[in-house]
Amino acid sequence: MLLDTASLYFRAFFGVPDSMRAPDGTPVNAVRGLMDFISRLVGEYDPSHLVCCWDDDWRPQWRVDLIPSYKAHRVVQELPGPRPDVEEVPDPLETQIPIIVSVLEAFGIARIGHPEMEADDVIGTLATDAGMPVDIVTGDRDLFQLVDDEAAVRVLYVARGVSKHERVDNAWVRTKYGVDARHYADLATLRGDASDGLPGVAGVGDKTAATLLNRFGSIDAVVAAASDPESDMGPGPRGKIKAALDYLDVAPEVVAVRRDLDLGTADLTRPRTPADHDAVVALDERWGLGSSAVRLVQALSGSD
Repeated sequence: MLLDTASLYFRAFFGVPDSMRAPDGTPVNAVRGLMDFISRLVGEYDPSHLVCCWDDDWRPQWRVDLIPSYKAHRVVQELPGPRPDVEEVPDPLETQIPIIVSVLEAFGIARIGHPEMEADDVIGTLATDAGMPVDIVTGDRDLFQLVDDEAAVRVLYVARGVSKHERVDNAWVRTKYGVDARHYADLATLRGDASDGLPGVAGVGDKTAATLLNRFGSIDAVVAAASDPESDMGPGPRGKIKAALDYLDVAPEVVAVRRDLDLGTADLTRPRTPADHDAVVALDERWGLGSSAVRLVQALSGSD
């Protein structure tokens, strides 16, 4: 089970009342919400391995170099020099992220990131050739491109809430978007995604993108057909594709999740008992983790 951690703790922050606070008044709604999400998911799916995948760089410069608008609307300020842009994160959530890190460490839940890469890229690498079934937990539809029935990779899509999550396989993607999951990245490239600052091809939405991909097979083939006066592409789509050739030259690399990162040899086995019991007790006392800590201990151990 691969967790898109930021997707989950943002959801917890906005979904759990901020009246949930530590003894000193610090809000811990994101901390406890994330713990409860993990408990629910582990209890339901009983994974042998569990990884909190991490955004070491939420807006990698190499993606911005290719498409400057990439996630630009999420930047709270542009910083000079080599430091990365700062993502707009509510202060009460920002203060909870170090607590989340400490909780994961104390429980022994693997937290994996990679320099200059997003959690999506970590997930893509771990999900590819995993040698076992993989459940990816996210509210981000970009990761639908990793769905692979043959390799038993699916997405547990939490856009409507963790308790109402959907199990996304290839049939689900095809029913929803009209293409197989292996073509989802191409569809997203053509359609664009305002939430990621991807402009897409002007005038091309899901249906047109799906029609083009089902007819021609890939973005490269779509571009080739648009550039070939002998192809059977209609004048409308042809003009739209040709007007977006500069974008289509770089966007596929931005949209595609990396699958080839060197993530080292960390132990990704789901812990059955906390790695540091004393640290869990101390964190509970300091931050008032209460029943969330109890539930997580029970879920990881497999007890009721």
